[in-house]
Amino acid sequence: MVARVVLILAGSLGMASTALAQPSPYVDRTSHGIKALTPEQIAGYRAGEGMGQALAAELNGYPGPRHVLELGDSLGLSTERRAAIQTIFDRMHAEAGRLGETVIQAEAGLDSAFAGRHITETMLSERVTHIAALLGRLRAVHLEAHLAVTALLSPEQIRAYQRLRGYGDGEHGGQHHHDDDADSQPRQQP
Repeated sequence: MVARVVLILAGSLGMASTALAQPSPYVDRTSHGIKALTPEQIAGYRAGEGMGQALAAELNGYPGPRHVLELGDSLGLSTERRAAIQTIFDRMHAEAGRLGETVIQAEAGLDSAFAGRHITETMLSERVTHIAALLGRLRAVHLEAHLAVTALLSPEQIRAYQRLRGYGDGEHGGQHHHDDDADSQPRQQP
């Protein structure tokens, strides 16, 4: 009986140690130059891509410039309106790319400080706070573009955008104040 208990315990310990020995999901990142960022994230930051940063706007009825330009014909954008939205996109894209490159460099510095084993608590706090501020500014750049585009579109165009993007009928996209008499007029910023 004692031998059986010992065998069961030994088997359990063997399974537990096997479970504990599972490789980390991050093992493939050990050879990356910047371990906190995937190659896809680095490429996205460099390209000024949104990478989901403006979902709060997009999913609440504030269209983004890239997709509005892609859907311009279906939305009935005038040449002037298309040009204005292109300007918003170009400005956003350039600023996002610049900030994205700065995020990459800041993450590289943080990685280097850890890799070199010379990071201090003060350095850690300063670097992480700096990265967080950069990421906040980058997100704001994308969200500001959604606000600017929305101000140029009529409620009808916004509803059409929501339908075309698959967000439903366009009636409930987070727009809490529709003026049905202004369907063909652009929205005014407060």
